[in-house]
Amino acid sequence: MHFKLHPKLIGLCAGLLISTGLQAQMVELDRVAAIVDNDVIMASQVEQRMQTIRAQLAERGNNALPSDDVMRAQVMDRLVLESIQLQMGERAGIQIDDASLNQTMQQLAERNGVSLEQFRAALERDGISYNHAREQVRRELIINRVRQRRVAERIQVSDQEVRNFLNSEMGRYQTSADYRLAMIVLPVPETASNDQARSQAALADELYRELQAGADFTRLAVSRSGGENALEGGELGWRKAAQLPPAFASAVDSLEIGGVTKPLRSPAGYHILKLLEKRGGDNLMVDEFNVRHILIKPSEIRSEAEAAQLVQRLYERINNGESFETLARSFSEDPGSALNGGSLNWVTPDAMVPEFRETLLSTPLQQISAPFQSQFGWHILQVMDKRQVDMTDDMREQQARNLLQNRKFDEELQTWLLEIRDEAYVEIKS
Repeated sequence: MHFKLHPKLIGLCAGLLISTGLQAQMVELDRVAAIVDNDVIMASQVEQRMQTIRAQLAERGNNALPSDDVMRAQVMDRLVLESIQLQMGERAGIQIDDASLNQTMQQLAERNGVSLEQFRAALERDGISYNHAREQVRRELIINRVRQRRVAERIQVSDQEVRNFLNSEMGRYQTSADYRLAMIVLPVPETASNDQARSQAALADELYRELQAGADFTRLAVSRSGGENALEGGELGWRKAAQLPPAFASAVDSLEIGGVTKPLRSPAGYHILKLLEKRGGDNLMVDEFNVRHILIKPSEIRSEAEAAQLVQRLYERINNGESFETLARSFSEDPGSALNGGSLNWVTPDAMVPEFRETLLSTPLQQISAPFQSQFGWHILQVMDKRQVDMTDDMREQQARNLLQNRKFDEELQTWLLEIRDEAYVEIKS
């Protein structure tokens, strides 16, 4: 089996080429291309990155390549910024453990629709060592964690900004309901006779009755639909309510999850829609969890490895019968929850960072999670209880706040990168 790596994946696996281990492999005639604080960039690293970028552009069908001098200057600037951020990560004690890295590689393979073994083989066919790619991904993850720590802390979103956004046309669109839909289409061409149109209408009614009687929507879509997504079971993916014709949006909005509409007429023919999932919109019932946690942070006097060792010891003490609440008060470095025995009170998963959210959702009630790492440090959590609440207004506000934070993050990142570049010692060799 042979496949081409997705360009985004190639970009990720082209990642960072600065490391002592790689420098040890440089050929004897290699030379220093730049000095960046306490690191060096070798000429061979620049050439290797240029080759990778040329391959990426060729993969995308872009033959209008810039001159070597222009590309070399761009690549050098990129490598300088990467080196600065890697050194910041090293000074902060940021490390990516092998388990997290292996999980990321597995996810990259799954994103390309292949097994890890097939992914490894594909990399090697494209001339990329799997171990080399794995280390490049590790360094990309370190850079992302540095950015989360250093840039996110510079961003503030006020309540007034959230209100203004929700009252804007864009805000109302962004926070409106999303529907994941499937559709059966019975086409009626413009040139169709009245008899042909009536025949399709009758067939649509028949299919609707079959669906109401329990027929499988996917099977009917594959065998009877004339839509372009028929072979995917009619799956349309996610659609905003505003993207649907008004009659379709109204019909879908009244459905329960798993429900189907009566046949709907459009200029293209007859349509039957199935609501697979819904998110956002009105009357949003969400799961809330009563959770407590212990947070151990790496610091100037505690490395990532020492933080991991401490949280593991606390996990073992809890499993041996010691009080979670007492240990949280004594050791947790989350000032907002430590005095309350680690309690975060009631939270929604979407309000938490990805690592916390995934662990929260996978931990049974009253159970203690194994230690896990997020951008804030190492955590242990316990899920105390679960409930469903109407969070329509709160969720819309949180969704708006997240959108504004992401927008500000992208803007602030560029400013921060310019700042760290100006503050670093950089000497480009001719």
